[in-house]
Amino acid sequence: MRETNQSRAGSFVKAKLGPPIALDCRHAALLKCDAMRDLKLGTLTAHVTGGKDREGGGTGPVVVLLHGYGAPGTDLVPLWRELALPHEVRFVFPEAPVDLGFGGRAWWPLDMARLQDRFSKSAAERLIAEVPPGIDAARGALLELLSVLERDFGALPEQTVIGGFSQGAMLATDTVLRSTRPFGALAILSGSLISHDEWLPLMGARRGLPVLQSHGRTDPVLPFELAERLCSELVAAGLPVEFVAFNGGHGIPGGVLEGLTRLVRRLTPEPA
Repeated sequence: MRETNQSRAGSFVKAKLGPPIALDCRHAALLKCDAMRDLKLGTLTAHVTGGKDREGGGTGPVVVLLHGYGAPGTDLVPLWRELALPHEVRFVFPEAPVDLGFGGRAWWPLDMARLQDRFSKSAAERLIAEVPPGIDAARGALLELLSVLERDFGALPEQTVIGGFSQGAMLATDTVLRSTRPFGALAILSGSLISHDEWLPLMGARRGLPVLQSHGRTDPVLPFELAERLCSELVAAGLPVEFVAFNGGHGIPGGVLEGLTRLVRRLTPEPA
């Protein structure tokens, strides 16, 4: 059996809009003791780990995960230890460019007053239709980071899984749909359908791309129904989606981590 990154699957990694969430002591210890490099990749700072040297070295697949709105740049870093994956898999956790001033970061600013009304029918339709101001700049910075990874780390696009949580999931989806890079897979963790009129015509070009999508049935931040609608649109366009619905809110439970493990393992077949 191949050696893996997994220590023990965490029961729940949770994030939400607002001040950054404090990691528990075990996760804080992992961040302190694990080998990891903080690098400037293009205009973004990123935390790089995994690989044969535990600092992103080697030639294995690369998993790029984008944190959500209001989280610190290290928010998702502990996840790399929770996935039962071969050691050659490398992980990159970029920090969003917008500093919110309380330790949290964002890929683009949000109108918090409008967000409070997101569960009304009219507000949900506005969210679906909106092309968020600032998303183009965020996507440009992310594409620059991916180019640096390809040039300096030998990260093959077709061996790259891109994904994120909440706002990070929306940016990952937007980047996949609006670029021509041959990504290996997409992970949409508690994201939402946005930019509908622009995304929909682009989905067919990604036919066959494996997608993991997850969402809590009682998510208080982004409506479950919008996640279901995004899933339906992707499937109709020919993208195979594993949809992990869970009884919970805005977070990443163990079942989602198992799904993410399956997604990445598509790129890391067991040796004959």
